[in-house]
Formats: sequence, C-alpha cells, structure tokens
Amino acid sequence: MTGTSRILFAVFPIIAACAPLDQGDDRPGRDDGATSVQPEARVAPPPRRGANTVDALDTATEEQRAAATAPPTAEGERLGEVTASLGDPTDPGIWMRTGLVESRQSGRVVVEGSGAGATVELIPLEGEGGAQLSLSAMRLLNVALTDLPTVIVYRQ
Repeated sequence: MTGTSRILFAVFPIIAACAPLDQGDDRPGRDDGATSVQPEARVAPPPRRGANTVDALDTATEEQRAAATAPPTAEGERLGEVTASLGDPTDPGIWMRTGLVESRQSGRVVVEGSGAGATVELIPLEGEGGAQLSLSAMRLLNVALTDLPTVIVYRQ
C-alpha cells in the first residue's frame, strides 16, 4: 500500500463520521410515510407528497378536530375582527396567521354571522397581506375554501 492509499484509508472514516445522520424529515413532500417526532402532540403531520385533494391535504386528527371545536371554558380577550382567506393548504395544523398578535399563542376564532368557532394557534402574520386560516380551520368553521369570512379573533 502506498503512502497516499494509507492516508485515504485513514481519512475516509473520519469524514464519514462527520456526515450528519438522517434523523427524519418533517417537510411536506416525504413519500416514505416516515416522520420524526413532533415537538407537540397537537401538531398535525405534513401531507404526503402528491396530495391534491382536500381530504389528503387536511391531516388534522379526529382528536385535534374534537379539541378545536370543544366549547371554550372562557371566551378570552377579544383582539378584533378580520377578513380571512385560505392560507397555504400544505401547512398542516389548525392555525390562523394574523397581524393581531406578535407571538404564537392559543386563540379562538368565531365566524361572524354563523357563530361557528374553533380553537386555533394564532401565528403572527409576516409581511403584508390579510389574515389566513389553515385548511383544517376553514373546514372546522364550515367555510367554503374560496370564501373570505369575517372572523372574530380571541386570545385564550
């Protein structure tokens, strides 16, 4: 064995040891069915790659839906009314992006007129634009995905 060969054989295991291990991938588009552990049990998994129907994109569990539609123990602090549109349908969970909050927090939205309500994660809206509801939230509120409902937003 030459000196160069010995160096390569000595260096290769060191380089291999530095390579990151595959520890799962939560990004949308995984097609092997594997997901890493979510930081919170209430976080819905991302939709599978190629999902193109409402049912395939809405990955909230029955338990998450039941918790979101349970009657609130207290109304909470009213933050205001906003007109909301459908947010990114591939972004899982039951949430609302809004300029009414500056940090992530639990909240509740109620559709003006129908009174349908759901507990959601309130997420600060980055940049310009109007409030957005997740696909799961729109479905729980019985709002057509193309509608622009006016919702009352509460902090819980």
